[in-house]
Amino acid sequence: MIHETIVTTAACDGRPHIAPMGARYEDDFVILSPFRPSVTLDNIVASRAAVLNFTTDVRIFAGCVTHCASDWPTVAASRVASIRLAASLAHAELELDELRDDKERPVLRMKCVHRENHAPFTGFNRAQAAVVEGAILVSRLFMLPADKVDREMAYLQIAIDKTAGEVELTAWGWLTAAIARHRESLASSGGSAAELTAH
Repeated sequence: MIHETIVTTAACDGRPHIAPMGARYEDDFVILSPFRPSVTLDNIVASRAAVLNFTTDVRIFAGCVTHCASDWPTVAASRVASIRLAASLAHAELELDELRDDKERPVLRMKCVHRENHAPFTGFNRAQAAVVEGAILVSRLFMLPADKVDREMAYLQIAIDKTAGEVELTAWGWLTAAIARHRESLASSGGSAAELTAH
């Protein structure tokens, strides 16, 4: 099972980095597998630490993948050399236990050394899930056919229309704008209709 989270890390000079990332669990360990190149990977290798943040503010997922908003407030982690989202519902602090190197997608085996809860989880919302799915699509625009993206976004739009609040509508707007920009960029580079679909 893969859990969609926000991973926060800090560079050696303290600069925060925030990235949506899927995490899975093996016994008491968290497994992260970032694609190279990756600031998250570089920061974890340097500091041997990271934080998993659990949040329902889907603007963070959408803002990071679209570059519309990435400067979310952070505070120092409690026990590891890293930072966490200031507004997370909960977080887990991780230390690097093992790095399985790979030229494309290394595997980081992280040990959880500390957990904190900050606010209650108030329930599932379909629009929040739709935004997370949309953010994943946007992060893969370079490798997905346009018609697949359109079909999936159209289906996700149903949940947005029925259940979204202001936060989810803002995040969804960033995603749809990012898709439009991507298409415009391909068109301006002289790509044919077939090439646009292939991307």
